[in-house]
Amino acid sequence: MLYSLKMIEPSIALYGEAFNRVNALLDDLLQKAHVRYAMLVDRKGFVLAHREALWAAKPPALDSIATLIAGNAAATSALAKLLGERRFNELVHQGERIGLYVEEVSNEALLVVIFDDTAPIGRVKLYAKKSIEEIETLLEALGPLEMPDFNLGADFASSAGALLDDLFKVRP
Repeated sequence: MLYSLKMIEPSIALYGEAFNRVNALLDDLLQKAHVRYAMLVDRKGFVLAHREALWAAKPPALDSIATLIAGNAAATSALAKLLGERRFNELVHQGERIGLYVEEVSNEALLVVIFDDTAPIGRVKLYAKKSIEEIETLLEALGPLEMPDFNLGADFASSAGALLDDLFKVRP
């Protein structure tokens, strides 16, 4: 039986000027909203970009947070549909000292903002929404992610096989 393994990859590829622009927008959000961390996460749970305030403590495990946020967003989407809503636009979790704000960025990504009790939620939402508008415009300009076609052919397979044979050859 043959199994096909397909790698899970991010939905959005941010690089070069687009990556720098998103980071600048996240930096601006950090300063204006006075939040600890800001991340752009795709719906599969990949961190696409993240920034942290200079005054913030060591960041938590961002990959774990991104994965949990993506799962939470999927569950919330299913809950919205069960309740007859098309979607819930934002999630807010507030503890005693730390809060988490999550909002959709187009259909592919989520903006995640982690803040403490010194940042009012109204300010966080206001500046997050402004950042989202600009990030959506940037993502629309990028267009859909197209994965390159890796057609390596028989020549590649035989060359790679020869190199591996040579690499693992037992030498006297």
